[in-house]
Amino acid sequence: GRRLVESGGGSVQSGGSLKLTCQISGFTFRGYCLAWFRRPPGKKLEGVASIDNVNVTDYAPSVEGRSTVSLDIAKSTLYLQMTSLRPEDTAMYYCAASQPCYSGGYEPRNEYIYRGQGTQVTVSS
Repeated sequence: GRRLVESGGGSVQSGGSLKLTCQISGFTFRGYCLAWFRRPPGKKLEGVASIDNVNVTDYAPSVEGRSTVSLDIAKSTLYLQMTSLRPEDTAMYYCAASQPCYSGGYEPRNEYIYRGQGTQVTVSS
């Protein structure tokens, strides 16, 4: 079946970097959208970044300029490189997939029905 498994989270100090990884299985890489979401402690799920099958990327204003989303199709792996991390980036991070892709984008729309279990990122000041 279709499966998404995140890794790469951890605890870093403010200003540090992390690269999150999402191993994707059971998908064909046609007509898809992939995204990263996050849920800060006590808050609702929010969008972070997305990439689609023509490599168009989209970022939430809160992370734009500090984050890069990329996909290695040969490795079936989605990445989120985050730099200049801030305490407000502390959250559980999830990768998600939509296939077919309808609207796409980084917002956690209902079309992203495939989601992983998450990886925790904690940024201390």
